[in-house]
Amino acid sequence: MKRLWHRLGSPRWFFQMMAPWQWWLGLLAALLLLTGTFWGLVYAPADYQQGESFRIIYVHVPTVIVAQSVYMALGISGFVLLVWRMKLADVALKAMVPFGMALTALGLFTGAVWGRPTWGTYWEWTDARLISTLILLFLYFGLYALRESLSSAEAAGRGCAILAIVGLVNIPVIKYSVEWWTTLHQGETITLTRIRMPPEMYIPLLINLLGMYCLFGYVVIARMRNEILRRERETTWVAAWLRGKKDDVGNGVIDGH
Repeated sequence: MKRLWHRLGSPRWFFQMMAPWQWWLGLLAALLLLTGTFWGLVYAPADYQQGESFRIIYVHVPTVIVAQSVYMALGISGFVLLVWRMKLADVALKAMVPFGMALTALGLFTGAVWGRPTWGTYWEWTDARLISTLILLFLYFGLYALRESLSSAEAAGRGCAILAIVGLVNIPVIKYSVEWWTTLHQGETITLTRIRMPPEMYIPLLINLLGMYCLFGYVVIARMRNEILRRERETTWVAAWLRGKKDDVGNGVIDGH
């Protein structure tokens, strides 16, 4: 474990080791999302109350859940950066923000589209879950803007780490808002102990959720590897990789300085 932790501090090691994971996660994400979405839109039965509009759940729920998971990963990366000064943590911080921001925006949009036929309105300012999810989007915007506004990479990393950690307080608010306040949102349909949906409805939902997590892994690894190349572009191992000498790099012939 100590050896693995030490290796995680090496951008070069991460770049090399994550290459196969990137493409396998991308392939798995495509297969799962296509399967889950097709199953949910074509074969899953319509909801007895909401009718066909219910089917947007197969996009809305996975995006919102993974958007929160991305932010939790940001908070963890921020903590690692502040405590251990690990360069890879800052790379992860930068790589995850655009994806989380896009997911949150998509979640709010699909929620509004779903809300119109279900609640009779696209938006309700008194709904705690809607507002807390909007705050999550603002946090993503803030992280992106903060990094872009600071010329010092070190200051930008530390600032984003602090904001990411502080913003974690919003995650339980999103999660438990339907229990703490009266909202338009219903309670949890799927929990660890109970599933209030027939299998033909919840199985494609779980497939899409798993596919969205795989997409998260694919996008973030790809962005991290690109960011590592940008930051390490002056090193000899990157020069060797760009020349196609992957075997030399893998065998340790090229040093990383």
